[in-house]
Amino acid sequence: MAFLTEPEPERGANLPVLPGISRIVANNPGPMTYLGTNTYLIETPDGVAVLDPGPEGHPEHIEAILRHTGGQIAYILVSHTHHDHVGAVPALQEATGAPTVGFRVSGIDTFVPDIKLDHDAAFAGMQALHTPGHASDHLCFALTAKNGDKVLFSADHVMSWSTSIVSPPGGDMRDYFASLNLLLAREDDVYLPGHGPALREPRDLVRAMLTHRVIREQAIARKLTGGAFDTYTIMDALYSQLNPRLRKAAERNVLAHLLKMEIEGKASREGELWRAA
Repeated sequence: MAFLTEPEPERGANLPVLPGISRIVANNPGPMTYLGTNTYLIETPDGVAVLDPGPEGHPEHIEAILRHTGGQIAYILVSHTHHDHVGAVPALQEATGAPTVGFRVSGIDTFVPDIKLDHDAAFAGMQALHTPGHASDHLCFALTAKNGDKVLFSADHVMSWSTSIVSPPGGDMRDYFASLNLLLAREDDVYLPGHGPALREPRDLVRAMLTHRVIREQAIARKLTGGAFDTYTIMDALYSQLNPRLRKAAERNVLAHLLKMEIEGKASREGELWRAA
């Protein structure tokens, strides 16, 4: 797959993306977050919406959001409740009093959105799309930018720099496949992901991600014809060249594939071991 890279962003800066849309990149780089979490500032008919305030423990990031919005925030949008996206929500809400917006069923007990959205809900000039797979409560937000581009804030469902981890129980591979197919049926011009740069002609990458997952599942199925194995052994055989820091995430992806295959009657388990059904 052809992934994108970008230079180290200026920390605390309000970086233009498209007319009416900018981003501030949190200083939380890592193997799962690339250069950091993208916090988007979106001009809506109701005022500025902040999408994904970022991780907890970065007061300088909250200060940057407040500085670039003047503290005048209409909504705090949450794409999903993983800590690198939702962690800073309490601090930002305390500073602004802005209501939070997210999927109607939160993925964690510590966050309940003030405004609960379902799939295909219209909100503040945007359309909410429930795209579970990476997370059970994952939302993408679609809008038409001021320059006419059809924009999808794809968060962690589709990123320009890497594939997404699908880690059960919050992650579900069957849902992930379905959500990718949902996006393929759309005609968005550009994706703005939760980490990394904007992605033009996004459906090419979505198709490649689906193909990659199908090939990975076929490889798991072939491995199971040789006997019963645990998830680590399967991961070790399939991801032998992977960065050691990502091997645990790869094992979670393997488990997600196996659970999908179990539901579809292609695999069965005995304790910690998996075999072909």
